[in-house]
Amino acid sequence: MGRLDDRVAVVTGAAQGIGAAYAKAMAAEGASVIVADRDDGKKVVDQITASGGKALNVVTDVSDETSCAAMTEQTLDAFGRIDILANNAAIFGHLETKPFEEISVDEWDSLMAVNVRGVFIAIKAVIGQMRKQQYGKIINIASGTLFKGTPMLLHYVTSKGAVLAMTRCISREVGDDNICVNTLAPGLVMSENVLAGAAFSDTGVDANTETRALKRRQLPEDLIGAMIYLASSDSDFMTGQCMVVDGGSVNN
Repeated sequence: MGRLDDRVAVVTGAAQGIGAAYAKAMAAEGASVIVADRDDGKKVVDQITASGGKALNVVTDVSDETSCAAMTEQTLDAFGRIDILANNAAIFGHLETKPFEEISVDEWDSLMAVNVRGVFIAIKAVIGQMRKQQYGKIINIASGTLFKGTPMLLHYVTSKGAVLAMTRCISREVGDDNICVNTLAPGLVMSENVLAGAAFSDTGVDANTETRALKRRQLPEDLIGAMIYLASSDSDFMTGQCMVVDGGSVNN
């Protein structure tokens, strides 16, 4: 028996990286998974189905209401319900670190459209079905940076602060519908985009690692336990909260 048997999970930004790790872990626990990404998620879906799981590839732009509505419709057509939404899609790995006064308004708006508006739109798209079911788990992805005031990434850190605030507000609006809304806040994770990004040198990553109580680099797999907990019935009396999984950096 899996911890997510008979559940249907939408994971945004799941075509690669951390999102793909979440999607495959949920499928391994018995969930039917929708890989909802602006990029084609066929590779991840094929990996899940090859392992005996159920998955659906739905190309989705979370910043667009019409796209998210279509994703919801395709999910319901295929599986008949939506139990879990993991709001993982975000702009981060390809960002260039810079002083805040060098961030253009266009860059600010583009990031906020995905990192904040995208979370808002995706929740709006699925909340009607969750209310109909009188059950749902929404997991919004924030970042340990918001607790540390990390410099040179003001637009990103601000967006993750907004995600935390959104979580706390929405959790109070949907509690009577038996819907839990929580936040998972990773540290700097060695995802595909981070490893390929020019902004994250070995020196910078090593400096970040030194701030942790557990002094090693964080991998996508380090987040799976917390994600499955928040998506499963184990957390049925937990809402409006934030779990920081960063090796103890925020605690220092």
